[in-house]
Amino acid sequence: MRVLLLLPLCHLFRDPANHLATLVGKYCLCVTQLKPRPAAILERWWSLLGEAQFEDLVGIFKECIIYVLGRETPTKQNHGHLKLALDILLKLNHVNRDIGSLVSYEHFYIPAVTEKVDVQLDYIQWIQTSRVQRTNKVYFCDYPFVFNAQAKTLILQTDSHIQMQQAMETACQQTFASLILPVVPPSNPYLVLYVGRENIVNDTLNQLADQSAADLKKPLKVQFHGEDAVDAGGVRKEFFLLLLKEILDPKYGMFTEYPESRCIWFNTQSFEEDVMYYLIGIVCGLAIYNFTIIALPFPLVLYKKLLKQKVTLNDLGGLSPTLAKGLQELLSYEGDDLESVFFLNFEVSVEHYGHTTNHELKKGGHHIKVNKENRQEYVDLYVDFLLNSSVQHCFEAFSQGFYKVCSSKVLDLFHAQELMILVVGSENYDWGDLEKNAEYKNGYRPDHPTIRMFWRVFHGLDYEEKKRFLLFLTGSDRIPILGMSEIKIILQPMKVDDDHLPVAHTCFNLLDLPMYSTEDVMREKLRLAIQNTQGFGLV
Repeated sequence: MRVLLLLPLCHLFRDPANHLATLVGKYCLCVTQLKPRPAAILERWWSLLGEAQFEDLVGIFKECIIYVLGRETPTKQNHGHLKLALDILLKLNHVNRDIGSLVSYEHFYIPAVTEKVDVQLDYIQWIQTSRVQRTNKVYFCDYPFVFNAQAKTLILQTDSHIQMQQAMETACQQTFASLILPVVPPSNPYLVLYVGRENIVNDTLNQLADQSAADLKKPLKVQFHGEDAVDAGGVRKEFFLLLLKEILDPKYGMFTEYPESRCIWFNTQSFEEDVMYYLIGIVCGLAIYNFTIIALPFPLVLYKKLLKQKVTLNDLGGLSPTLAKGLQELLSYEGDDLESVFFLNFEVSVEHYGHTTNHELKKGGHHIKVNKENRQEYVDLYVDFLLNSSVQHCFEAFSQGFYKVCSSKVLDLFHAQELMILVVGSENYDWGDLEKNAEYKNGYRPDHPTIRMFWRVFHGLDYEEKKRFLLFLTGSDRIPILGMSEIKIILQPMKVDDDHLPVAHTCFNLLDLPMYSTEDVMREKLRLAIQNTQGFGLV
């Protein structure tokens, strides 16, 4: 067994071109054929490696995969070696996940897969094939950890487009049938929500409650009462922004805000019925399904729970860092006076509208003191109470609504962090990329005096002002999972005097920019414009 741990240290393992068939491949075959007990022992030893050693081990088998993918004429033997190397990486990925990420999940990415493999075709064939049928063929979707964000986003887009197309075709067939059979009602190929700004929550939830699962698969369009803009994407973006801002308002009492992390969590004492959480889950699912970034300040643990992953004390730290730190200090305390120092028993206090309620973490918990022998159990029960049992009915309703729209099969390909960024976007801004990818129309060009003036003014804005500009022009102040390069803004001239403000066509990321006479005027007008980011009409 120790040979299997030490053998990859041999320098020959780093030369797949000459030793894949004779050494590395045979090693992989041996490891994948281990019986459960010795396999568990080897994986345990892997988990005890240092970060650098574990990284090297992962790198060895990544290089094997890159080598095979780079061969111009893959052989049957190479195909077998590819599968074996992927199987070893799968084991290493499970080890890394189970011990709490010895290395970043991104270290398992293999960009060559995206470059050499038709990811869309791989996914389509994968979902059409049963697990039994997949045993003799390599489908990279069985090893999703090798996909980078670009590949996974492409897969999600493929899945959504297939489902949207099927839903629209079904609606069109039903409408055609209604022309022949009057008893059959026509069907709109789009999911259209008609909402008022003053009653956006009730309008939305009332309409979503009546929708079938098939209707929710249609492309979403939003129409605000009294506003004549056609939804080409911008109206939908603002709809999600306003709706979630309203839903998360403390007046509804559905969520509790943790000021330290600026995150929210399900309110354990909420008076709202589960159906409200179910409908909010549908709203969040619709955002992903329609590729719209939303402002949903949940911690990472929500996405771990959606992916049915075990939650830990570290996950509590994403919600309440101070509480998690205190529990960790309890676990690390070495003194013999733990009981008198911490003075804890097996119960937790929950505050709700100024009143504190005590909940026992186990039967008779009020009378059980926390000591060195039972402190791990106390911490485990505390974390489970806050993140699982106390919010179980709320979360399950939310999850059911979420998965009524989204396919669990495609989302299971994502890491929790990737899913989180997919939903809420990231704040990894590169303002230089925004300028680099900008396009110009109707006379504007990169070296036009007004454009040069604009970028000087823009780069002079502070961080929050730049975010407000992004919100003003694109409908969101966060950026997609693939980064700022995915945001392409367009600037065109507006032949008016200095009294006019810039105009944003959010649906198209298009800015009508007047040819201002000075930088001071442009700075003033731009700042005024980005203060007012609500409302859609035809310009």
